Amino acid sequence: MKKLLAIFVFIAFACTSSVQKPEKNNESKVTLEQMLMEKSIYDFTLNDIDGNPVDFGQFKGKKLLLVNVASKCGYTPQYADLQKLNEEYGDQVVILGFPANNFGGQEPGTNEDIKQFCSANYGVTFQMFDKISVKGADKHPLYRWLSDKDLNGWNDKEPSWNFCKYFIDENGELKKFFPSSVNPMDDEIIQLIKA
Repeated sequence: MKKLLAIFVFIAFACTSSVQKPEKNNESKVTLEQMLMEKSIYDFTLNDIDGNPVDFGQFKGKKLLLVNVASKCGYTPQYADLQKLNEEYGDQVVILGFPANNFGGQEPGTNEDIKQFCSANYGVTFQMFDKISVKGADKHPLYRWLSDKDLNGWNDKEPSWNFCKYFIDENGELKKFFPSSVNPMDDEIIQLIKA
């Protein structure tokens, strides 16, 4: 009888312990999710194309257009439109270019190659960054934030090709995703800038 009672107590203790553990794990998970939700676009620091760190905190209060770019793509002429947008609306929106070699190997060059190409062919003066990955297992945390609704609040779309665009408002909120086919000078982008 004592053995049976001891077994019953042991089973009861084991069941109670296993019930409590998931609660602790759920609490940890919620805390982690809350931390991820609190992360904003302004928490990032990335190197520019020259290797200098750029703290995104400096963009507080400004509208941003983030674009994954490539030098050997059918959409590469959009560099000209991005530069035009920069020249006409640069006081209202900051354009950030992120070279990436994720699509068809269309950005094989080094940062120096990319910088030279952009300057010589399109006169690019908007902010360009270090080449990163914008999709896949090695996706940069910035693009993880841009394409994960648990982090940015609503959007799960990652770049489907080169020259996809993400529009961030002056409060740091992701407002719109544009596929490659949408030109940087499109009316919808201009209206978001002017709003």
